[in-house]
Amino acid sequence: MRMDELAKAAPKPTGVGEMFQLLRDGQPRTRSDLATLTGQARSTIAARVDALLGSGLVAPAGEATSTGGRPPATFAFNPAARVVLAVDLGATHARLAVTDLAGTVLAEHSEQIAIADGPAPVLDRVAELGHLLLDKADRQAEDLVSVGVGLPGPVEHSTGRPINPPIMPGWDDADVPGHLGRRLHVPALVDNDVNIMALGEHATAWRTVDHLLFVKVATGIGAGIISDGAIRRGAQGAAGDLGHIAVPGGLDLPCRCGNTGCLEAVASGPAIATALQAQGLDARSSADVVALVRSGDLAAGREVREAGRHIGEVLAACVSMLNPSMIVIGGVVADAGEHLLAGIREVVYRRSLPLATQHLRIVTSRTGARAGVLGAATMAAEHVLSPAAIDALVG
Repeated sequence: MRMDELAKAAPKPTGVGEMFQLLRDGQPRTRSDLATLTGQARSTIAARVDALLGSGLVAPAGEATSTGGRPPATFAFNPAARVVLAVDLGATHARLAVTDLAGTVLAEHSEQIAIADGPAPVLDRVAELGHLLLDKADRQAEDLVSVGVGLPGPVEHSTGRPINPPIMPGWDDADVPGHLGRRLHVPALVDNDVNIMALGEHATAWRTVDHLLFVKVATGIGAGIISDGAIRRGAQGAAGDLGHIAVPGGLDLPCRCGNTGCLEAVASGPAIATALQAQGLDARSSADVVALVRSGDLAAGREVREAGRHIGEVLAACVSMLNPSMIVIGGVVADAGEHLLAGIREVVYRRSLPLATQHLRIVTSRTGARAGVLGAATMAAEHVLSPAAIDALVG
């Protein structure tokens, strides 16, 4: 965008934190540029640039082209100034990364865990790994400014506490932010795993897409909703819980939530594995299902495609309600490839209104297994780079 277009489009910042947002894109700008964009006095701009330079979040970026006389100095966002710890916890895995404030991964680690061991041992291990990753990234503890965490269950985002998570015994109402905050001495932000996957996919692969639905198909099925460019969590953080919507005309299969015929009971990885076991195949998990599909097993391919159709039945209603321009399919079962996508597309395009599907794209995740940590890093960085946080830092 040209400077004059940006000046017209951008709201006029009133404080240093809001002015800093103009530099978040990394493009070098002069003090004169910032004065034009904000309409503020050169002396005010100079003082605010000096404050940001002092924080390290903005750094000199060379000189602009001279229009006569001495070339003016430029300044840009310095994402390397601080780091965040990103944590993606699943039922049986932990993925962690230390990233800079732009989400560039500096060090990462994955290992098997059991979320059912409870919050204290799992979070203590997270804190231990966080310190190890800081060392691996050659960063000091004081460089860490926040932690982002994704959990495999419902989370009240305002408090960061899990709410009756079905596969996390002992975690209900656990003070996850408090526990990690005490161990790592920085603020901790917590959300459910599908929301952070949606954030990671959006920030990394589809930043210009304002209306996106990220669907995770694995042990459970859930969705993260990006609308008007921002994640939408709902009143209690339960938005996007696709797995417990009844499949239209679905099978009367029991679900772990206590109901029957839920999408998760019909089309999740374990549900597909159970259907294949009934046909005499050795499938105990989502990974086994994917391996069978990749080996060319016809029965596995048929079952995955049928699961895609069931998911499509629910997503067709979501498309009519939310009108996304993109649906991204992630999670372990998405690794089965076109079989799942074909089933989803078949039903969504047939059942949704033409206006809603006119420009709708249905694709697989580009970030794959990294979606969660990238989203956790995005959530953690946004917290410390918000206008209010910058005002507090340099005020």
